[in-house]
Amino acid sequence: MKLKVKKLYIPHRIEKNTLFKLKSKFKINKIYWGQKMDHSYLINLLIQHSKELESYIISKRRYFHMHPETAFEENSTATYIEKELQIIGYNTTKAAKTGVIATIPDLKGQKTVALRADIDALNIREETNVDYQSKFKGKMHACGHDAHSAMLLGAAKIIIENKQYLKGPIKLIFQPAEEGGAGAKYLIEEGHLENVNYIFGLHMWHDLPSGVIGTRAGPVFASSDRFLVKIIGKGGHVANPHQTIDPTAVLNDIYVALQKIISREINPFEPVVLALPKFGGSEAHNIIPSETYLQGTLRTLNPDLRDYIRNRISEIVVDYSKAWRCKGSVTFDPLAYPAVVNTADIVEKSLIILQPLNNIQIMDQSMVGEDFAFYLEKVPGVFFTLGNYNEQEGTIYPHHHPQFQVDETVLWKGSALYSILAFYPRWEALTKFNKI
Repeated sequence: MKLKVKKLYIPHRIEKNTLFKLKSKFKINKIYWGQKMDHSYLINLLIQHSKELESYIISKRRYFHMHPETAFEENSTATYIEKELQIIGYNTTKAAKTGVIATIPDLKGQKTVALRADIDALNIREETNVDYQSKFKGKMHACGHDAHSAMLLGAAKIIIENKQYLKGPIKLIFQPAEEGGAGAKYLIEEGHLENVNYIFGLHMWHDLPSGVIGTRAGPVFASSDRFLVKIIGKGGHVANPHQTIDPTAVLNDIYVALQKIISREINPFEPVVLALPKFGGSEAHNIIPSETYLQGTLRTLNPDLRDYIRNRISEIVVDYSKAWRCKGSVTFDPLAYPAVVNTADIVEKSLIILQPLNNIQIMDQSMVGEDFAFYLEKVPGVFFTLGNYNEQEGTIYPHHHPQFQVDETVLWKGSALYSILAFYPRWEALTKFNKI
């Protein structure tokens, strides 16, 4: 008795002659081929490819871990990534000094998806005992950017193997200088986000159990404003304070006054951090300095509130200093990061698309800063996290810790997430999202 098959899902790598022989032999009524492939089958295919590439992803992550380079010094890292992408089949170009942009040749369509991984390391001396420790003393991948780069390289292989199912161009962004250097801002200024319709990013996350994917609509990470307060007075000997204009006394009052912005002017249900941990003044016990300073950081999830507090800091410093015959000034870092604000409708759709990966949840907001925020100010998109906390694997230390490690058993999942989201225009085109 012949087996009758009504539907057959065929991976694109099977030759068409073989396909038609199968159709005849088993009396297949319907074939899904190319753009007509069933959506859930394609998602599961991408997941399976990611699992098959696990050893590749881990090996790339370990290479990056052994060769960490900090902001705008990622020359060897960029060269390695660029060569690997060219072998896979991508066109590449350098961007933002030490970044790499990759595209698939001759791929056309109406909507372009960008996928971003940061590639820079930190000035931290590694204290792990792994056999692939950093080879560069005082430098370490202590925030997971080695994993991000490896996961996107894995996705690059998967995406190009399934490029015929794409609805438009793909742009892979291997970005330098996320750690304080605002590499994203430079990429935007160079025009690399022109004609991009959607952008997605991913970060290993200590605050979630390993393998859990997290995101949320709206603000997810805080803005991060570094600022410097300077108070200029008139120095002199402490024995004659009446002959000086003591800026240290003014600075002390300003420290207390700035804290009152949070406690007396801001809704207590608004997440805000205003920290003023660094001071400078006299270098002797008996000298009143001519100038003092303090450095601080402001973090908030509300862009309007951010503007309000920045203005109030400046007003208090300038006016209070003037009241005591000093000159006060505030300088905000021009590369300060805005809040990461995810596009709500894309979050909603992405949560449905990614369901086959399991363990997806709405994550808590965080007051950390992330320069992916610059992209989301220009292009709709979503920033995801991938849980990294696993006591059995020893990945228990937080980001920027000298013993921070990555749970390599979940890296395939990051490549799968990147790969699935590369096809976002395909999923968005569906009229019934819950039927994916």
